[in-house]
Amino acid sequence: MTDEPPLRRRAVESRTGDAPPSAVPEPAGAGTEQPSGGPVPLTAPRDGTPQPVATPAELDAVVARFAAGSGPVALDAERASGYRYSQRAYLVQLRRAGAGTTLIDPLPLPDLTALDEAIGGTEWVLHAASQDLPCLAELGLRPRRLFDTELAARLAGFERVGLAALTEQLLGYTLEKHHSAADWSSRPLPESWLTYAALDVEMLVDLRDALDAELARQGKSEWAAEEFAALIAWGARPPRVRAEPWRRTSGIHRVRGSRAQARVRSLWYARDQIAARRDAAPGRVLPDSAIVAAAELDPKDEKTLLTLPGFGGRSVRRLARTWLTALDDARQLPEDALPVAPAVEGPPPPHRWAERDPVAAGRLARCREVVVRLAGEHRLPPENLITPDSVRRLAWQPPDEITGETVAETLRGFGAREWQLSLLLPALAEALLTPIP
Repeated sequence: MTDEPPLRRRAVESRTGDAPPSAVPEPAGAGTEQPSGGPVPLTAPRDGTPQPVATPAELDAVVARFAAGSGPVALDAERASGYRYSQRAYLVQLRRAGAGTTLIDPLPLPDLTALDEAIGGTEWVLHAASQDLPCLAELGLRPRRLFDTELAARLAGFERVGLAALTEQLLGYTLEKHHSAADWSSRPLPESWLTYAALDVEMLVDLRDALDAELARQGKSEWAAEEFAALIAWGARPPRVRAEPWRRTSGIHRVRGSRAQARVRSLWYARDQIAARRDAAPGRVLPDSAIVAAAELDPKDEKTLLTLPGFGGRSVRRLARTWLTALDDARQLPEDALPVAPAVEGPPPPHRWAERDPVAAGRLARCREVVVRLAGEHRLPPENLITPDSVRRLAWQPPDEITGETVAETLRGFGAREWQLSLLLPALAEALLTPIP
């Protein structure tokens, strides 16, 4: 272990059989007018921008090409968050040595299991993998080995862990991210968007190599391996279904009373049905702020409803009868059908601990001090050393007998990895013991 900060690399050591050391080949469009030593804009893929693969025959060729390639496979996926109801992938990007870069349109090709079989035996490299694993799994793509460059950067102590920031800091190239929030469900996709998408996997394996070397230098390779294995296991699980998703409506804390909360619930489900039918993001059907405003005022006619914030748009006005019906449904509910405060799972909010259980509040403060101190010593974000929820649950209800073994077993139940336990114990166990006055 070393306290030296992570190194900035302009090039990475080449793999056996890969390109020789300038290691990162000069990308097309990089330009030569940049100041000496400054980052180089990456404006075009080294092999040009490919057109999306959209037919079974084209996919068969891709499968053969990637099966014959060598080394890790860089992957990325583009969704249409903020535009569509689903979180499905609308473009999949891959790159592998010997196979080049491929863009796949999953709308006409929703089953990519043949590709999964072709590359399943190699390591997959993704950035912020937890965001893409669910939508890739829907297409039949599930990694067996994984390297997450964002998570690796966190473990290595980098402050800026976005793809563009890391590519600039470690490889010396700048990436434009201005299409990250685009509507990737639109067709045809503009050429500039395709270039952006291809560039997202252009340097990913080179970035993986630089981060892998940094993790090895800091003695954190085994930590990363455990984290990546946990990501693979998590990615195979179906998404968690919330019992009462309407309670996550932004601004709901302002809505007082069970009857008003029933109006939020009724409007939320009316909106959700429309959003699902249209495959549109719920906020584009009706903003959360409009739901809250209507729940607070309870308008009973269209004229009053349409004066509220968020109800002025033409598409929202066309659904005025739907919104008024939802409000009327909430108005007609008997008292015993109104929302009740949900049973709290786990500990209460930390700001209430001092009042409800001062001893537990003391345990939480001491545990947090341990986590922050150890995270600083090992150049880690505290939340990557152990999740805040795990610390709260442990401090609120510690084992009956506090020992290193019982604390470790409790944290394993919360999903803690062995490398985390090796750093946290026995200091965390000691923090759980009430000091003798």
